Amino acid sequence: MILRYQSVLEDQNPETVFGWHSRTGALERLTPPWAIVDLLDRKGGIDNEGEVALRIHKGPCSYRWLLKHSDYVKDVQFCDEQRSGPFSSWKHIHKFEALGKEGTRLIDEIELKLPFGHIGIALGKGFIEKELNRLFDFRYRRLFTDLERHKRYREYPRLTVAITGSSGLIGNNLAHFLTTGGHKIIRLVRDRSALGEGKIYWNPREGEIDLDGLATADAVVNLGGVSIADRRWNAARKHLIHESRIQGTSLLARSLGKLRNGPKVLISGSATGYYGSSSQLDLEESTRQGNGFLADVCGAWEQATEPAARAGIRVAHIRTGVVLSGSGGALQRMLLPFLMGIGGRLGDGEQFLSWIDLDDVVGAIHHILMSADLEGPVNVTAPYPVTNSTFTSALGSVLRRPTMIPIPKYAISTLFGEMGREALLQGQHVFPQKLTASGFRFFYEKPEHSLRFQLGRMRK
Repeated sequence: MILRYQSVLEDQNPETVFGWHSRTGALERLTPPWAIVDLLDRKGGIDNEGEVALRIHKGPCSYRWLLKHSDYVKDVQFCDEQRSGPFSSWKHIHKFEALGKEGTRLIDEIELKLPFGHIGIALGKGFIEKELNRLFDFRYRRLFTDLERHKRYREYPRLTVAITGSSGLIGNNLAHFLTTGGHKIIRLVRDRSALGEGKIYWNPREGEIDLDGLATADAVVNLGGVSIADRRWNAARKHLIHESRIQGTSLLARSLGKLRNGPKVLISGSATGYYGSSSQLDLEESTRQGNGFLADVCGAWEQATEPAARAGIRVAHIRTGVVLSGSGGALQRMLLPFLMGIGGRLGDGEQFLSWIDLDDVVGAIHHILMSADLEGPVNVTAPYPVTNSTFTSALGSVLRRPTMIPIPKYAISTLFGEMGREALLQGQHVFPQKLTASGFRFFYEKPEHSLRFQLGRMRK
């Protein structure tokens, strides 16, 4: 069984495209969000004798897949070949052909044999072809957008970026995006046993941080904090939501203020919850703080960066909307009821949803890192918010499922209490004025486009 896929990158030469593939993080960026894959071990790079061991999860089953790299020719090709795994044989050749003066034709040739002979072909051929079509649609789209974002800042110096919350949805994707662009990452971790290359220790609860390690960074991206909307709020949960953000941010800001030659940029998390519940259209960064628990948390979160700002560090607060990703967050929690055909609008569905695709979040943070004039609050949302009803219809359309069963307000209030009333039934119509004015490019301006990309449904 031989399959062939290709994509044309008109403004990216083979050296650039091949270099992206050769860097740490490329495998993770090319793994689609709907796939559950654990990286067990990695030896070397994509050159000859490099190896990667993966654990692939599919429903209740999982299997180990060991691949070895071969046939390496710099800027021209490399190959992954199965040493052990689910197929009788697997060989994937990545080819990079020059196209004109600055273009590249990327060709992926896969030769595989399914197990169980003719029975395996009869039962598995259609499934494999469908899954690989989804995979390469996703890969080529993400490769294109990542390379476009890096291209804008190709002539800028590479940065060393320290990240808190690097194991979370945004932080992990940001780390891999940056390393494929040639930047260096330092992950702040709370477990001393996890320390190693590219990691430094910190413990916000005890006020401990590795100042010497922090001083080696050019910039810090602070994304720590427990989930807001995954369960009901009680006094203990609200305290944890508040402290998980304020303690770490305060420690970072104070520490950065002490360093004479440390990072010059701090990008710190916040959220559109800053604006509270509002019927006002196009809430911009200059809009005053709203009311409610989330608004209070976001206000305190931003205020906690003051020691860094007073020390002359450029500080940006990213007021992030609802992040769409097939691998986590709000969208992942929605999928099961919608796939079962029992998804529907929340309440009357008229509350606005200020959403943003995960890849646009990552791109926005990178843009802020590289833009010396972006500071203060920055709305990180798509430019076109939609109502909950509109979003519900878009998700149903992408999944090809009905969306006729609404969840009444009283049910949400009963089930989720204050969290449901504030996080699910209230909304804001937020506009990313600063990002738009600075020339940032959103690749996903409509929720349907983001949903198709994140869920592997780009082919209608």
